[in-house]
Amino acid sequence: MPNLIDISKAKERVVLVGAILGGESEETVAEYLDELAFLTDTAGGITCKQFTQKLEKPDPATYIGKGKVEEIRAYIEESDIDLVVFDDELTASQQRNLDRTLKTRVIDRSNLILDIFAMRARTAHARTQVELAQYQYLLPRLAGMWTHLERQKGGIGLKGPGEKEIETDRRIVRDKIALLKKKLQQIDKQKATQRSNRGSLVRVALVGYTNVGKSTIMNMLSKTNVFAEDKLFATLDTTVRKVVIGNLPFLLSDTVGFIRKLPHHLIESFKSTLDEVRESDILLHVVDISHPNFEEQIEVVKETLSEITGDQEKQTIVVFNKMDKYRWVEKEEDDLTPSTKENISLEEMKETWMGRVNAPCIFISAKHKENIEAFRRLLYDTVVDIHRIRYPYDNFLY
Repeated sequence: MPNLIDISKAKERVVLVGAILGGESEETVAEYLDELAFLTDTAGGITCKQFTQKLEKPDPATYIGKGKVEEIRAYIEESDIDLVVFDDELTASQQRNLDRTLKTRVIDRSNLILDIFAMRARTAHARTQVELAQYQYLLPRLAGMWTHLERQKGGIGLKGPGEKEIETDRRIVRDKIALLKKKLQQIDKQKATQRSNRGSLVRVALVGYTNVGKSTIMNMLSKTNVFAEDKLFATLDTTVRKVVIGNLPFLLSDTVGFIRKLPHHLIESFKSTLDEVRESDILLHVVDISHPNFEEQIEVVKETLSEITGDQEKQTIVVFNKMDKYRWVEKEEDDLTPSTKENISLEEMKETWMGRVNAPCIFISAKHKENIEAFRRLLYDTVVDIHRIRYPYDNFLY
């Protein structure tokens, strides 16, 4: 599958479009578009401008109103724009109409995330999962946007009425999806065998929103060099390492990060990769405490985990990372305005969240090694509790 953003160019010029729908605020949509700009940068593009429009409901033909479409078209012509990215999912007809009117390529957030996953996939497992998600996303959008997967070939015995090209393409895509699913099943069996061969050590899984520092924590605890980068979805393939704290061994896995509006097909395709989450004894839910919208990120992770694990109850430690980057403005003594995230000190934030989360929590900076010993002790104590139940005669270890 070709990349949607042409990485052969230094930076493709991109316009972002978001709609303010229903009870959403302008600030919230602005935050969504900032994240979309980060996704664009990760994919190799540069955001030149962001457009937003208040709507009661999306226009069935072009998602946004005709006036806004014309405004964007004028900007594209004068600014040499290569690509337009919508923050919400477009239907096939909306995308086709926008392509025709704007006279440039138009994709949506789901399409962009799929493209990033395709770029980031390194192993055969990840590449197969991403390719399956791409074809599943593509199937209902074939009409008007797909350029011949392969052409009908003529020949002896093949000179009948044939079938329409779109039906041919659909059949090819469905066959490809079936083939990829079968390939994934084979890989999943191999992965299951690998997991069964690891014995019954306590399993700990790092989970969280993308770019919150999971791989940095993995490197710190396991003393290995897992790839970590200040980009979205730096990690796609689950990495498992044996970690020893004190004299207590356990398995630690680093998993793909989550994000709001994660394409459903990706969640389905990556469920096998996230078997490490389903089969773990303890979850380390890593949160970027410095992010202005970290509370919503926590909810996104909880919802995605629920979709992956079902009704399974998992013992969880909430790890508030990047405390070194936390910024706040101190209120004046006589300031009676309500406290907000912008003017609450880190100590006040700690007290607030210690009582709010229904799980042990700790504040650290993995990058600068702040409060790491307390984190290790909390993790050790949690693993020990499970280890004692699993190995009641190993108490001499503790």
